[in-house]
Amino acid sequence: MRGLLVIGHGSRRDTANATVRTLARLFAQADRATNDGQISWDAVEPAFLELIEPDIAAGYGILAAAGCTEIVAHPFFLFEGNHTTHDIPAALTRAQERFPGTRWHLTAPLGLHPGVLTAVASRIEDTLASNQLSGPGGSPGSAATGASAVSGASAVSATGPRSRR
Repeated sequence: MRGLLVIGHGSRRDTANATVRTLARLFAQADRATNDGQISWDAVEPAFLELIEPDIAAGYGILAAAGCTEIVAHPFFLFEGNHTTHDIPAALTRAQERFPGTRWHLTAPLGLHPGVLTAVASRIEDTLASNQLSGPGGSPGSAATGASAVSGASAVSATGPRSRR
């Protein structure tokens, strides 16, 4: 059986953690809804590197307990760095030691994948079209949080109101 472990950094902000949980839930739901040549997951779990549970060991353990012997770990991180090249592989290795009948694969972080470029372009277009620009003293970036990634809310700008001609 194959499981997907969606790994977030972990944050003191609940909305950031909710984004990781929602991503895992959406992968699990999409897999149940269709089998149109997409990768099939027998189980999908969220996990966090720091600050919040379930941590990587707990998420890995849930997948192993569900019967998954092959675990694909996806760090829901933008760039490669110490966490994705050292900390996460080390945590996965420790988890695997508790479940010796399992093996894991680690995907690359999002980076400059064409899907990320498309998402960035979409966010820029949404912001320019939204007419919700912040003036001086506003709270630039307040909508550009994990909550907006989940809810689809528009981002705001620190450049001030757009002139209408």
